[in-house]
Amino acid sequence: MGQALSDSQIKKVLPIILATAIFMLMLDSTILNTSLPAIAEDLNESPLNMQNAIISYVLTVALLMPISGFVADRFGTKRVFIFSLALFALGSLFCSLSQSLNQLVISRVIQGVGGSMMTPVGRLTLIKAFPKNEVVRAMNYAIIPALIGPILGPLVGGYMVDYLSWHWIFLINLPIAVAGIILSIKYLPDYYSSPSDFDLKGFLIFAAATFVLSVSLELLGNSVQTTPLLVGLFFGFLLFYFYYRHAKKRETPLFPLDLFQVRTFRVGIIGNLATRLGISSVPLLLPLMIQIAYGKSAVISGWIVAPMALTAMLGKSVVMKILQKLGYRTTLMFNTFLIGLLICAFAIPSLQSSIYWHLPIIAILGFFNSIQFTSMNSIAIANLRPYHTSSGNSLLSVNQQLAIGFGVAFGLIVLKLFEGDAGLIDHEIHNAFRFTFLVIGGLTIFSAFVFRKLHYKDGESLQERTT
Repeated sequence: MGQALSDSQIKKVLPIILATAIFMLMLDSTILNTSLPAIAEDLNESPLNMQNAIISYVLTVALLMPISGFVADRFGTKRVFIFSLALFALGSLFCSLSQSLNQLVISRVIQGVGGSMMTPVGRLTLIKAFPKNEVVRAMNYAIIPALIGPILGPLVGGYMVDYLSWHWIFLINLPIAVAGIILSIKYLPDYYSSPSDFDLKGFLIFAAATFVLSVSLELLGNSVQTTPLLVGLFFGFLLFYFYYRHAKKRETPLFPLDLFQVRTFRVGIIGNLATRLGISSVPLLLPLMIQIAYGKSAVISGWIVAPMALTAMLGKSVVMKILQKLGYRTTLMFNTFLIGLLICAFAIPSLQSSIYWHLPIIAILGFFNSIQFTSMNSIAIANLRPYHTSSGNSLLSVNQQLAIGFGVAFGLIVLKLFEGDAGLIDHEIHNAFRFTFLVIGGLTIFSAFVFRKLHYKDGESLQERTT
C-alpha cells in the first residue's frame, strides 16, 4: 500500500519537476533579449557586440544535446538531472557576477552544459515512469511553462532591468533550480540502461565542425580580415565531409546518413535551418531597436514584444485544423511567405511614427511563427521508421539550436554592416534596423521555396492520427 502511494506521489510530482527545468530554460531564452542593452552599458560594450552571450549558450546546448541520453543511461537519470539543474544554477550565478563580456560568455557556456541535459533527461525520466497511455497527458502538463515562459520573459526582464538591475535576470533562476533539486532528491526515480554503442568519434567530428563554423560566423560579425574567415569556413565544411565519410563506414553512427533519404525529413531539416535564419534574429532585434533607436525603456520593449508569445498560443490551438484543410506543402509555403512579409513590415514605421505601430505586426507574427514551427517539426519526423525516430528527433533538436545561433549571428552581422555605412542610413541607426528587417524578411520569403520539394500528400498520416 505504501509503495502504491509512493508511486502515486511520484506521478504527481514528476511533471512538476520537469516543468521547473522547462520554465527556467524558456524564461532564460527570452528574458535576456530585453536586457542586453543594459548589460552592454554596464560591461562597457556595444549592444551590437553582445551576440556571443546568446550564441555561446545555444551552441553549447546544440553540441552536447546528442550525448544526454548516453550520459543518463550510464550514470542514471536522477544523478544527471540533479547535476544539470545544479550546473545551470551555478552558471546563472556566474552570469550575475560577470564583470566583462568574456566572463559572461564563459558563464553562459556553463549554463548551456546544464541546459543541454535538463529537458532531454527530464523527458526521458517521465517517459519511463508513466505508462504509454499516460505519457502524453503528463507531458502536456509539464510543458505548460514552455508557453508561459516566453510571455513572462520580456516583461520580467524589462521590469528587473528598469527597477532592480540586470543581474536579477540570472539570479531568478536560483530559487527555481533549488526547488527542482529538492523535489528531485525526494521524488525523482532513477533509471539506468545498458549504455548503447555511442559514436564518440562521430560526435567529436560533428561537434568540431559545428564549432569551427560558428567561430567563423563570429569572425565575420567582428569584421576581421577575410583570410581567417575563409580558412574557418573551409575547415568547418571539411570536418563535415569527414563526418560523412565516418558515418558511411560505421554501422551505428551518431546521425545515420539514410535519415536524409527520407524526403520529408530532409525538407524539414533544411526548411528549419533556412527559415530560422531570418526568424530567429527577430526576438533580439526588436528589443534592441525599441531601446536603441526609439530610446524606450526595457519595460516598454518587454510589453511590446510579449504579445508575440500570446498569439503563438492561439496559433498552436488551430494549426492542426489549418494543416488538415490545406496540407503541409501549401501551409508551409504560404506561411513562410507571410512571415517574411511581416518581418519586412517592421521597416515601414518611421522614427517619427508611434512605436505602437509595431504591435499588430508583432502579434500577427507570433501567430504564424507558431504554425511554422509546429508544421516544420512534425513533417520532419512524419515518415521516419521507428528505429530512426530517436536519432532523427535528436538531429532535429540540434539543428534548431544551431539555426537559432546562426540566425542571431546573421541578423546582427547585417545590422552592423548597415550601421557602418553612415551614408546609406543617413547617420540614423533606426534606418540600419529597417534595412536589416528588409534583408532578413527577404531571406525568409526566399526560404519558402524549400517547401516546394514536399508532395501535396505529405503529412496525411499525421493528420489522420489527430482526427
